[in-house]
Amino acid sequence: MKTRADVFRYIGLEVAKDSLTGHYQLDEYTFSETVTFEGIETLETPAVTAVSELWYLVAGLSYYKAGAAHRVDVASTPLGEKGRQLLEAALHDGLGEFAYRNDMPLDDVLIEGGADTERYAPLVDPNRVLIPFGGGIDSVVTVAELAGRVDRSLFIMSPASGRFVPLEETAVVTGLPIVRATRTLDPQITRNDDSFFSGHVPVTAMVTLLAAVAALASGRGGVAMSNEHSSSVPNLRWLDRDVNHQWSKSWDAELLIGDAVAERVGDEFVVASYLRDRSELWVAQTFARHERYHHVFRSCNRAFAQVRELRALSWCGKCDKCLFVNLVLAPFLPRAALRDIFGSEPLSDPARREQLRILVGIGLDHKPFECVGDPDESAVALAKVSQLDEWADVGWLDELARLASPDRDFAELLTPQGPSRVPAHWLR
Repeated sequence: MKTRADVFRYIGLEVAKDSLTGHYQLDEYTFSETVTFEGIETLETPAVTAVSELWYLVAGLSYYKAGAAHRVDVASTPLGEKGRQLLEAALHDGLGEFAYRNDMPLDDVLIEGGADTERYAPLVDPNRVLIPFGGGIDSVVTVAELAGRVDRSLFIMSPASGRFVPLEETAVVTGLPIVRATRTLDPQITRNDDSFFSGHVPVTAMVTLLAAVAALASGRGGVAMSNEHSSSVPNLRWLDRDVNHQWSKSWDAELLIGDAVAERVGDEFVVASYLRDRSELWVAQTFARHERYHHVFRSCNRAFAQVRELRALSWCGKCDKCLFVNLVLAPFLPRAALRDIFGSEPLSDPARREQLRILVGIGLDHKPFECVGDPDESAVALAKVSQLDEWADVGWLDELARLASPDRDFAELLTPQGPSRVPAHWLR
């Protein structure tokens, strides 16, 4: 039987010219993770090191989860007020799904130690922006919509097992320069040790902070994320706490990361999501106009398995992500064009009917633990698709649309939703 560890310790961060290595200890186990960068000048400056320490703190959760220790000792790692708030939220909310799935509340975890942090003033150009790029619908839209507004470059992170082909092919279409990072996880954490707990960690928060490191190390003044409005909607409520699979893409996480970075390098360096006040339907509508990406983009997670041999060569057409992307694009692209893109038709597949019920808020009492829109968005998209003549032969689309009860309508979801931290010079 798995048992929780006593203490998780931050042993030290090594900063070299082009790499970061974080060292951790979980009771008797020690772990090391290295990230190697390409396309930067140097990491060995005070400002870059200061933001690297934030990555080191959040990245530790990949190893903390193995034992879910009762105590976390950050030792002499510079923490600061905002850094502590970020780490606490990343542990309790970023590991919310992990805690829920393991039926193991983490409310008892104590964070100890931590030194004060200093603020540095890096030399950056606010008109040069780094865009974390995953090759999917959201990051493609950010890249396309920022054209002519700022100087854009892509930030691509790959595992040590090799680059992701669909992502690379989509990046080529952008024609933009690329800054790269290769993440080498400690092999102990990837070998499925039966004595370790397993589950979801806030990976996007780690990617965001690595992008901030890379941007600072190359003189860029901002990181443009691609996290839309519904990523803030939790999957469910458990033990008086929201559980959100997409917590590290949420508005709360963006605020915490932005404040923690500003605490170390000031407010002139910007970390914000370009899509924050946009719905997935708006993103889909915008993406539909950028036809050159239609046959290269990929949002199916099965193409991005850490183990190269397990990576799908095309859209699987079966997962919640394939079904959701198919659904939100259907109001804006002809049915034949969608079939050509996906190589299948998830919306008309009887085997996907129950998944569709759950996506639109019928069935399970929570949305899937996946990066999909909230049930309202899905239900509104389904209502629109069910009214289209070319989908009339798929009877259950209209049936499910009538059962769903969204609080918003199609036109409303194509307008701005909620707040945004996008600076004015990104919009000019």
